[in-house]
Amino acid sequence: MRDSVEWPTRDPLAHRTVSTPARTALVDATTNQEWTFRALDCLVDGLAARLGGLPRETGTGRVALFASTRVGFVVAVHGVWRSGRTLVPLNVELTGEELDAQITQTDPDVLVCESATESRAVSLFDGPVASLDEPTYEGVRPFQPADEPANAAVEPAAWQREDDALVMFTSGTTGHPKGVRLTLGNLVASATASAFRLGVAPGDRWLCCLPTYHMGGLSPIVRTALYGTTLVLQPSFDAERTARVLDAYDVTGVSFVPTMLHRLLETDWTPPETLETVLLGGAPAGESLVEAALGRGVPVFPTYGMTETASQIATATPAQADDRPGTVGQPLMFTEVTVVDEEGDPLPAGETGELVVDGPTVTPGYLREEQTASAFGEYGLRTGDIGRRDDDGRLWILGRADDSIVTGGENVHAEAVAEAIRAHPDVADVAVVGLPDEEWGERVAALVVPDDETLTVEDVDAIARERLAAHKVPKTVGIATSLPRTPSGTVDRAAVRELLRE
Repeated sequence: MRDSVEWPTRDPLAHRTVSTPARTALVDATTNQEWTFRALDCLVDGLAARLGGLPRETGTGRVALFASTRVGFVVAVHGVWRSGRTLVPLNVELTGEELDAQITQTDPDVLVCESATESRAVSLFDGPVASLDEPTYEGVRPFQPADEPANAAVEPAAWQREDDALVMFTSGTTGHPKGVRLTLGNLVASATASAFRLGVAPGDRWLCCLPTYHMGGLSPIVRTALYGTTLVLQPSFDAERTARVLDAYDVTGVSFVPTMLHRLLETDWTPPETLETVLLGGAPAGESLVEAALGRGVPVFPTYGMTETASQIATATPAQADDRPGTVGQPLMFTEVTVVDEEGDPLPAGETGELVVDGPTVTPGYLREEQTASAFGEYGLRTGDIGRRDDDGRLWILGRADDSIVTGGENVHAEAVAEAIRAHPDVADVAVVGLPDEEWGERVAALVVPDDETLTVEDVDAIARERLAAHKVPKTVGIATSLPRTPSGTVDRAAVRELLRE
């Protein structure tokens, strides 16, 4: 036996295919196509072979993936890892300016796109561009189509647990994109701890209908490969279609943000008998939503997590959610959460403070060293989230220490939205806040002081849509002659919220 070897030594799918090649790995709920782990492995070899022309020793070893939720995305994830490279998923909903900032930070060796994103990929990136679909632009290389296996197997690259497998972006507390480094060890530790909390059986089928360029959508791709269970893929959530998929494909688990569950409950949907886990996270889940779900027989597991922790930090069981409304449960195995005061000193149970998290799922840091230095302290990663714990270690998340807004599972920095609107010549000033929203968790809201008295709410909406990704556009807009301020001259955000509620 080899000494000092920490497994896995290859990409997760390579290990899994050797172990259970004939199990069903992937189901496309749109076409009803299925792939065993052996068949999926062949597709992955095809994509990895295309990447073989770019040796890892040159450049950054990063591959940016600019595509939506689809089978090709799953193949690309495993293919990038098969070739020994670091995956950088890019949000297809971002503006050109936002994408440019992320591409500049990561400096990928190649950008992989699809037909829907090819034109933007070509305009944004001056390096090699490859498409999951038939290219239409000169110079864009074709990758192996998702329905054609490779002609020959590719030797999987060697991996160590501390190698960076993933760079994902989160706005964090500054409003500027922060590249979060996640190692193969982080991903394996997260999958392991999640299995200990939620449970895993060989026949499990997990539905992914979240965007796969977010942690909540990418995690099932990793975990089903590690567990040897089936990933059921739906390109996007739709209440009626998703309800049918849950039933037709004998789904046992699914990840939702509160907006999705809210919309399902608005229909006549009742969960099928096969459904055992609804992991509810990505945004604050109101107690009334959880209560309504439990009353409908939905096995809801409220969870709290971050990109920086490869997904879950704490997760409550349905029984806990019913018995202790609002809790997200205890931290997962091997994860330590400390509640600290403003000086960074630990607080006892029942006291409110900032949550600091440590353990094997926590990122080794950001792409930028200065961001890493400011985020970590004596007890681990400072989350920027305010909460408390009880004597049994159950956590309650009470809000943000800064002005970040979490809406529909998306992290939005209020000042970044304000800057985009304020830059318009007809706007004198603006304050952006989050308002509680039963469907979205929070909704983005803006109080605008016009420089031109003819400026309307519709004009502000148009300004925002031109400059911001859709999820950052304020859903509530108010016009005012001035912004309310505190005696020290800063914007009175509580007063802004009150005005916007009206």
